[in-house]
Amino acid sequence: MLRDLKWSPSEKKIARRAFDTALKSALAEVMAEFKQKADAASTPSDMWEVEDYLRQQRREIDETFDYRYSQLPLVFARLIREGRLDESLLSGLSEEKREIIRSFLAFAAKG
Repeated sequence: MLRDLKWSPSEKKIARRAFDTALKSALAEVMAEFKQKADAASTPSDMWEVEDYLRQQRREIDETFDYRYSQLPLVFARLIREGRLDESLLSGLSEEKREIIRSFLAFAAKG
């Protein structure tokens, strides 16, 4: 189903802009938290905890932000559910794609 979706050039631009906006926001959050943790670090153990934090955040970001067109509806649904993306940024996508995103959101709300 998702693999069969066709993305027009304008939809690709909308998707890229929404994706990049959410990614930039997520990275800014991690950066702020990193700076706070690094500033508070006073022992070698604290330093390694900062490294562990960064490693975990990178893994989560890499898992969440998957820019394959076949995955974007699922990615966008997750980002909306997590409050990282406003659905209005997806205005201009076909109704079919927006309905798929909404169905993922509805499914996630049930679980």
